Amino acid sequence: MNLFISSDIEGTCGIAAWSETEPGRPDGDYAYFKQQMSREVAAACRGALAAGGERILVKDAHDSARNIDPSVLPEEVQINRGWAGDVYSMMSGIQHGDWDAAVFTGYHAAACCDGNPLSHTMNTSVDYVEINGVRASEFTLNAYMAGYHGVPVCFVSGDAALCDSARRMIPDIATVPVNKGDGNSATSLHPALAVKRIEETLRAQLESGAYRTCIVPMPPKFEIIIRYKEHRAAYRCSFYPGVEQVDEKTLRFTCVDYMDAMCLFQFVL
Repeated sequence: MNLFISSDIEGTCGIAAWSETEPGRPDGDYAYFKQQMSREVAAACRGALAAGGERILVKDAHDSARNIDPSVLPEEVQINRGWAGDVYSMMSGIQHGDWDAAVFTGYHAAACCDGNPLSHTMNTSVDYVEINGVRASEFTLNAYMAGYHGVPVCFVSGDAALCDSARRMIPDIATVPVNKGDGNSATSLHPALAVKRIEETLRAQLESGAYRTCIVPMPPKFEIIIRYKEHRAAYRCSFYPGVEQVDEKTLRFTCVDYMDAMCLFQFVL
């Protein structure tokens, strides 16, 4: 069994402020949350290995893509650090391999969602992203990337709002909600319990074979709406080929092949 894991930080257990996600901030606790992010992805790796995982690739997918402490991962695991610059972004590496399932840890609610104090989609200049009329999170964008390659998305951990939306998209996905956002606050599990639940839940999902039913529903057409916070960002991005500017802050793009959407996101998000 071959597993691809994409790991973010804003859905890590206990996180509640931007300063906790950014290295070098004197007012933050990034060092602690970097380690908790590492512990959570290591738990997912242990669960996968216990269920018979053979090849496991972890994509560090936050900020510099150099957050996870590789030394806490099992020896059998490979990790991709840094940004290659390809259109796969947070899923870079999924295009190189025959994967049985994809796993997401530390993921967070979409831009304009109240489920996480740090809700956003790819960057903080975007008010929201919609795909076929549904608000899209980074999970949404990246699940479709997995679906493009026929890879089931079987597990996600993060905030409760993100987990709920993931189940609406992929009903059989296993989830571990570690935080619940309320306004500018987050209520979380004990970090050790989050780690335990991630390992046990993913192991059970894989051992049961339920991961095979976690097929990503790929629609026949993708109508993408991107609403920016600033009109000048919309204007700049409106020059991407095929984009229509529908008002001062909003762009529309329609495609059939999701690779075209991935190329769009690379340049306008």
